[in-house]
Amino acid sequence: MKAEDIRALSADQVTDELLKLKKEQFNLRFQDATGQLEKTARVRQVRRDIARIKTIQAEAKSADKKKA
Repeated sequence: MKAEDIRALSADQVTDELLKLKKEQFNLRFQDATGQLEKTARVRQVRRDIARIKTIQAEAKSADKKKA
């Protein structure tokens, strides 16, 4: 997911996406631990997407503070 896509979403949608990615990350960790993980690159991709979303949320929060 690109940063532009995330910025286009509402705050609730971003939160839902973050929750979905965290659940996926949890499942990927279990698959890795049990030896069932096929796409190892997906772990890295999900981790980076979570970081990207958190960064954009922090930017939005900072921008809201500056406006107030």
